[in-house]
Amino acid sequence: MTQENNKSKDYAKYFDFSTAKVIKQEEGKTTYRINGREISINSAPNHTEEKRRGKEDIQVHYDAGIPDELKEIGKDKHYIIYTFGCQMNEHDTETMKGMLEEMGYQSTEDRKLADIILLNTCAIRENAEDKVFGELGHLKHLKTEKPGLILGVCGCMSQEESVVHRIMAKHGFVDMIFGTHNIHRLPYLIQDALFSKEMVVEVWSKEGDIIENLPKKREGMRAWVNIMYGCDKFCTYCIVPFTRGKERSRRPEDVIAEVRDLARQGFKEITLLGQNVNAYGKDFTDIEYTFAHLMDDMHKIDIPRVRFMTSHPRDFDDQLIDVLAKRGNLVEHIHLPVQSGSTQMLKIMSRKYTREQYLELVRKIKKVIPDVVLTTDIIVGFPGETDEQFEDTLSLVKEVGYDSAYTFIYSPRVGTPAASMEDNVPMDVKKERLQRLNDSIKQSSRQIHDNMVGQVVEVLVEGESKNNANMLSGRTRTNKLIHFEGSKDLIETFVHVKVTDSFTWFMKGELVTEQVPM
Repeated sequence: MTQENNKSKDYAKYFDFSTAKVIKQEEGKTTYRINGREISINSAPNHTEEKRRGKEDIQVHYDAGIPDELKEIGKDKHYIIYTFGCQMNEHDTETMKGMLEEMGYQSTEDRKLADIILLNTCAIRENAEDKVFGELGHLKHLKTEKPGLILGVCGCMSQEESVVHRIMAKHGFVDMIFGTHNIHRLPYLIQDALFSKEMVVEVWSKEGDIIENLPKKREGMRAWVNIMYGCDKFCTYCIVPFTRGKERSRRPEDVIAEVRDLARQGFKEITLLGQNVNAYGKDFTDIEYTFAHLMDDMHKIDIPRVRFMTSHPRDFDDQLIDVLAKRGNLVEHIHLPVQSGSTQMLKIMSRKYTREQYLELVRKIKKVIPDVVLTTDIIVGFPGETDEQFEDTLSLVKEVGYDSAYTFIYSPRVGTPAASMEDNVPMDVKKERLQRLNDSIKQSSRQIHDNMVGQVVEVLVEGESKNNANMLSGRTRTNKLIHFEGSKDLIETFVHVKVTDSFTWFMKGELVTEQVPM
């Protein structure tokens, strides 16, 4: 059976392919007429294929760019990108904005003015998908009013088979569906959607190569910098290894060159991104160069602040701790997801460390970096979680003393091992556990902030406070939010602020020193 016939079989439960007409066939691409709409399937997500981690070399391409014939395609036209999800999605959006603007498109916030609207989606939790499909419902009316509008769904949701099927079956007004490995193909997908008037589906199951030198549109004083893509951990609840592919690291010289260029441009803070940054470099076969080496090189670059996320406890080694202890532009904030405080739960989640190993890592970090700020991710109500196992999580939270945490009720994701487990924790129990966990985190955060009253902290001023135009707001080195009075010309500079009042999630202060030299 050919690849395309296999695809026809996969989609058969959503479409009657016995009545579908093949319009044309090209290499790797078949166009069907289904339910009155032409759909061009370049490729489709397949979780079975994505579970296979091939040993083929990942190629690095430096010649990507916008072809000359497409650089005027968006002249006098406008775009909007709505971004859902994590910092990786935000970074992908920066790349797509850069490509669109090189094609002549201009940014707008007015939907009625937009000629192309993209939804850059997240697949981590069910409510993220619900928001996207709700948004599609609103956009359907806009598409009816403006048939020439190009609507696209991209990002992690597009790497899920069930999502692609659902869009094709129930949201036929969508013009493009493309995945995380296909972002560099955006100009060509737009060209296909504009001139062929068919739905274009291009979602490669195989993890992509590394594409360098794509244009990016960054705004403000902070910048995201991808250092690697994908994840090989396969935690039983997580869809990311399927949506983002296997771990593959950018070459160190490319990362360093990008950060140096950002420093020359005047960016004040960068965040190194990866699904598991600690695994950076482990896929290199020609050099021995780890995340600790990269952070040591970051320490030598003249940029005020360097952050990273997200790290996996299993790969957080002593060498990295020693490098972070050098401080300078390496901030003393570490996001260290634990997910559960129960060794039994961690085993079922396939986190590959125990409660004791996690706490030992925390002790090592605190010994070398005494004033470190730790934040985390925690899931409650995972299949089979008992009251005693949840109490283990509460006790770990108190022992570590997190400054804050992202806490979630377990949400099954189709295609993950956990989705086939019996979800036997009642929802009212899940909600009660989440409330108790959040109360504990709030208590810890408030106590830490209370202890900071009277301290003078370095603040990178972000802008006006959202709730009071007479106040400025900014972030400390440890990513704490603080509000204070000051003139608008301090925005995007470093200042010293004395903490005067503490609250659960933020602090207030008074300006001590304006524009700290950096």
